[in-house]
Amino acid sequence: MKKVAPGGIALFHNAAKNTPAALPKILEKLKGDGYEIVPISQLIYADNYEIDLTGKQILKNEN
Repeated sequence: MKKVAPGGIALFHNAAKNTPAALPKILEKLKGDGYEIVPISQLIYADNYEIDLTGKQILKNEN
């Protein structure tokens, strides 16, 4: 929780041993702190963007 910051993405592995038990408490805390929980599909720009090797979304050069 120390590394949570606005604009960040939290990744949880569903096969991890403690994730299923911990996730409800983590989400409750984040929501209580004012964060909005959304699926990654809402964060990825669909049109006119590409994702570079570092995972950054970059506007396509339309020339």
